[in-house]
Amino acid sequence: MSKEQPKPVSPTTETEATPDETEADEEPTGRGAVTGAETVVEAMENAGVEYLFGVQGGAIMPVYDALYDSEMTHITMAHEQGAAHAADAYGIVSGEPGVCMATSGPGATNLVTGLADSNMDSDPVVALTGQVPTDFVGSDAFQETDTIGVTRPITKENTFASDPDEVGTDVSEAFALAREGRQGPTLVDLPKDVTKGETERRPGAPKTPKTYDPPERADPEAVRDAADVLASADRPVILAGGGVIKADASDELREFAMEHEIPVITTMPAIGAFPEDHDLSLEWAGMHGTGYANMAITNCDAMFAVGTRFDDRLTGGIETFAPDADIIHADIDPAEISKNVEADYALLGDAAHVISQVHEAMPTAPDCEAWRDTCQQWKSEYPMDYSAPADEPVKPQFVVEAYDEATDDDTVVTTGVGQHQMWACQYWMFTEPRTWVSSHGLGTMGYGLPSAIGARLAADDDQTVVCFDGDGSFLMTLQELSVAVREDMDITVVVLNNAAVGMVRQWQDAFFEKRRMASEYPWVPEFDTLAEAFGAKGFRVDTYEELPDVVEESLAYDGPSVVDVHIDPEENVYPMVPSGGDNGQFALSEDQL
Repeated sequence: MSKEQPKPVSPTTETEATPDETEADEEPTGRGAVTGAETVVEAMENAGVEYLFGVQGGAIMPVYDALYDSEMTHITMAHEQGAAHAADAYGIVSGEPGVCMATSGPGATNLVTGLADSNMDSDPVVALTGQVPTDFVGSDAFQETDTIGVTRPITKENTFASDPDEVGTDVSEAFALAREGRQGPTLVDLPKDVTKGETERRPGAPKTPKTYDPPERADPEAVRDAADVLASADRPVILAGGGVIKADASDELREFAMEHEIPVITTMPAIGAFPEDHDLSLEWAGMHGTGYANMAITNCDAMFAVGTRFDDRLTGGIETFAPDADIIHADIDPAEISKNVEADYALLGDAAHVISQVHEAMPTAPDCEAWRDTCQQWKSEYPMDYSAPADEPVKPQFVVEAYDEATDDDTVVTTGVGQHQMWACQYWMFTEPRTWVSSHGLGTMGYGLPSAIGARLAADDDQTVVCFDGDGSFLMTLQELSVAVREDMDITVVVLNNAAVGMVRQWQDAFFEKRRMASEYPWVPEFDTLAEAFGAKGFRVDTYEELPDVVEESLAYDGPSVVDVHIDPEENVYPMVPSGGDNGQFALSEDQL
């Protein structure tokens, strides 16, 4: 949903408040006039905001001035993209919208990658951007950009604030829409004359428009039909998507799966929704998912898919995805039903409610002991193992497992994008929701470090935060290390350094006759030395013998640390399903592609 950017003269929003909404949120309070910027800050306080991530600038300056006396904590980031990623991660870990702020023009456009990332992964984020005064809109004024037009395709809603009387309510509504229904990023564009203008109206608590009514409970008849299909299946699976975590439905998923003894597969965004150390867990499926998860998808006869959009990295070729299965698709967004994979049974509603509905409607547990045995056999046939000879370069999988063993189950893991991302989610044992933070749909390199900053502030004080990054990904946003040092954040960044954009190099070797064009670095910085220059603690690992002490010391360091691990530059990520391929025909080595 979007609200059109108005013309410079007397702009109005598309959606007008109903009389009772106006009375609740926009009537004069008798407390005297305040600025529009002060109502923006009050709206954030009403929403329970604790942290904001942003970069100052001219057009947003009135809002920053209004923040001066607020108890909210502003984290000044090194770059606006970092602010968007930090806000995104904050929303993933906390479940509440993260907030990013930027000025007009380049400040707003620098948020775009992060907002597109949040939109693809349905993460709750509220972006506040400065804008030139309304009289200057359309005149190509200094640092003017059509932020509404630029961000309309990548936000759940964006709003051009047109009136000091309404701007606080605009911001409140943005918070409500970001977290209700299918979550996602919202944006409010704030012209400088609107935030400097005076009003006596004050915003209330976040509230969605009355026209916004996402489904909560699925149709009972459809639920009964779906339950009957699951109960009578010989080879059922549950496919949990990111919507399970967004809806805080992990408990319902675990109770349902364990009571009915149905194997559980997750998508990448749903990692942690079901404990991966449980016998029923087949872990995650897709291009680099486990062989046993992909085998189960290919051979199941009933699939209960909850909160997933069936993206191509999960499905491979649509025609070979779960070819013999009745597909039960539960989602809060009707646009996702049969968009990619045709649903035989559609259940529209909130994931927690729908799982509970199906649970209550199950006439009996499916008789699928033989199927569970088959799934266990696939675990034996296609284990997630690797070779790590002591006289060869360090294997990245070994590094991930070493940090996993040294940390608690509730440790939050963030990553950039590339081979290191795959190794992190393949070889870390996730057992809790909201502990896996990564860029999925957009695949944004550079996401790891700023997301660790957002995750650190959202996590409990006693939770550890570990970021796995690649050398290429780390180089894109390493300036945010200055923020981690300045704010004295206890995060551990592990750079799996192979002096390459490793996933690109792997694809070039497999599909482009080993023509390694622009994927290898003839030189990379010494990241441990660079960390020290920033004021962080730097470590370097070249051998297996060095690793145990460095793992212990880097985790024990009270502040940001960077571990530069020089891994085997030829190591690749497997299993692998070629793009558009058959999940059941995954490759375990390059010669099988």
